[in-house]
This record gives sequence, C-alpha cells and structure tokens, in this order.
Amino acid sequence: MANLPGPGSVLAADADFLLMPDLAPLSDGHLLLVTARHHACAGAFDARLWAAARRWRDRVDGMFRAAYGTDGLLLFEHGPGTEQGGGACIDHAHWHLLPAGPRLRAVAEGYGMPAAPASRAALRAYYRSRRSYALIDEGGRATVHPSDGVPSQFLRWATMVALERHEGRPAGGPWRWQQSFATPGSRTRFLRTLEILRATAAVQAEASRAGTGHAEGHAEESAESHQ
Repeated sequence: MANLPGPGSVLAADADFLLMPDLAPLSDGHLLLVTARHHACAGAFDARLWAAARRWRDRVDGMFRAAYGTDGLLLFEHGPGTEQGGGACIDHAHWHLLPAGPRLRAVAEGYGMPAAPASRAALRAYYRSRRSYALIDEGGRATVHPSDGVPSQFLRWATMVALERHEGRPAGGPWRWQQSFATPGSRTRFLRTLEILRATAAVQAEASRAGTGHAEGHAEESAESHQ
C-alpha cells in the first residue's frame, strides 16, 4: 500500500522474533520487535521468551549506539489486558524501539500513570488479571504503568510529545500511524532507517559469526591439547 519493501524490510530474525522498521516511524531509527508466533503481549511470555526478547533489546541498543551515536534507547509497549485494551490497536506482541532522546516516562507519569519497576513477573501479573499496562524502558531503567482506559495509540502520542520537547518544537505533529503511513516524510524515514540499520545489522551479524567461529576454533584447539 505504501510501496515499501515487504520481506526485504526485515533487518534480522530468529525463530522467535522479527526486527523491522515501523511502517509509520515517529523518528529515524524507529523499529518494531515482533513475535513470530502469536502472543498478546510480553506479559504472556514465558521465561525463555522473555530472556530472548531482552537479548534482542540489548542487540538493538548496540545497533543504535553504532549507527546514531546515541546513549541507549527508548522501548515501549502497550500490553492489552483485554482485546485492544490499554491503548493497543493491534493484539499481537510487539515492542517499539527508538534511539535515546525523548523522555517518555515523564509524559506518562504526568498523564497520571505511576511507575513501578518492570519485570516479567510484574507484566505477567497485569496480564493474568486482565489489566492493561504500558512498558517503558529508557535510560537503562524499565518501568510498568497502569494503562486501562488510555486512548488508542497513547504511547505513540506520548512519544511524539516527548520528541517535540526534546527537539524544542511545539507539540502537535502527527502521531497516529494512520496519519503518517505512506506519506512522503514517513516513507523517507522508513527507507533511511532501513538503509542505515541494515548495514549495522550486517556488521553485527558478521561479528557474531566471526566470534562464534573463533570460539569454536578455540574449543577445538583446547580439545586437541587435552588429547
């Protein structure tokens, strides 16, 4: 619909997750980490999948630092306790990841959403009790916020407000994905993000292969030395 690449936009993937640019990016570098199988939200993850998601989060942190020179990242998620609840407009687990800069937590707290330390257990408690949550990870600190009753795409709105404060511009830019999807500016951000982070992901993958090969070679040498 937007004349953007489909499968070619996936930057990296494994059996559990796919990483790709958001179709209506709020800023350069805006990515989505999406589960390959259906889960309503991260509150539904088991321990293995949660650990895998956190490794992906750290991998993207490294990508942003390498590509944009940022100090960390911003991660957010709508965790619906009910169908399309808590600001979610899609009932399939996905994390939004952006280069560090905007202060989203302050906007959420100013909206009346108190923060508590986030963990898999905390998110799972929300999910099991059918309460919605907002997950925010910024500055290396992850917090969970009650979000029942907030408007659809609330965290996109809050992130746009935070971005505009960070950049010193008046608030009011388009934030709903339907407002910017397929517009020239949105397509440019998508393609620029894809170009820059595809190269970074390729470097990461090559370094990982080289590291694995080095580790395997070292293991073989060690085994031979003990024979």
